[in-house]
Amino acid sequence: MEGKMKVAVMNGIGKMGFEERDIPSPAADEVLVKLDYVGICGSDLHYYETGAIGDYVVKPPFVLGHEPGGVVVEVGSDVKHLKVGDRVALEPGKTCGHCEFCKEGKYNLCPDVVFFATPPVDGVFQEYTAHEAGLCFKLPENVSTLEGALIEPLAVGFHAAIQGDAHLGQKAVVMGSGCIGLVSMMALKARGVSEVYVVDIMEKRLEKALELGATGVINAKTENVLERVKELTEGKGTDLVIETAGTEITTRQAIQIAKKGSTIVLVGYSKTGELTLPVSLALDKELTFKTVFRYRHIYPMAIDAVASGKINLKGIVTDVFSLDEAQKAMDYSVNNKADVVKAVIKISDCD
Repeated sequence: MEGKMKVAVMNGIGKMGFEERDIPSPAADEVLVKLDYVGICGSDLHYYETGAIGDYVVKPPFVLGHEPGGVVVEVGSDVKHLKVGDRVALEPGKTCGHCEFCKEGKYNLCPDVVFFATPPVDGVFQEYTAHEAGLCFKLPENVSTLEGALIEPLAVGFHAAIQGDAHLGQKAVVMGSGCIGLVSMMALKARGVSEVYVVDIMEKRLEKALELGATGVINAKTENVLERVKELTEGKGTDLVIETAGTEITTRQAIQIAKKGSTIVLVGYSKTGELTLPVSLALDKELTFKTVFRYRHIYPMAIDAVASGKINLKGIVTDVFSLDEAQKAMDYSVNNKADVVKAVIKISDCD
């Protein structure tokens, strides 16, 4: 498909603009996707606010966005499983396929991954993208492209639940009720965890957690988290803790509320990258720590969970902006973190 497309670009810290670029042509193993929705991730906001995450430094003009859903409009010559008109969710990381991690199936750890919106690789706040067909997952009729865009964060939640061996009969606590906390909570419920409680200090986010199926919530601003979990677990502690807030206080609380012999899954990144924790208590409890870096082999499972009605993915969306409102979308998300659970950019006039 020849022609031009509109692309929202980050021109500097706190500055969005637009460029006109050529619509990409798909390679033999790729499809061209007309994007409908792209979610705004916390990493997008971090790049927008600070210009970097660790060693990944933005060099403007840079395209943000790595949570896309859309419709196939052109198919490469070698692609057999997709056709024009298929609605798809795009897994944003292309791995090498040859390193030890890829060969072991742990492809999310591939050192040579090319991942949307991770400098210097541009993201997809734009009208079209060409992407490897094997990383484009066809959506069932009852799953929208909006939900397709949200499969990416849901995959993180499922990976966290799987890392923690979440299963029926457990009582679990999720620290943090932002987007990743909420999808982690829903993933735990989908995997059969009997009771899932969510901890946060923002009341609106806790209300959203209840709306989406949390067994109960704990407002750490007004309640003693340790005492409340003790009551809920009859003094035994929780079987599993998913930590998504990335703060020292919540990670310390995770160790304190965990049952002896249980598992803590660390998902949230701290701003400093370092935490001081009660390691002696963790040793006394013989806790298992698991960590999460993105996800692997999750998209089909996550899509099925949405299609079967086990997960209300649309429910996490609180704000929708057009591509023309890219600056407004980013500024609003940065300045209203207590109210915005998940913002998305609607790229095309779809529904």
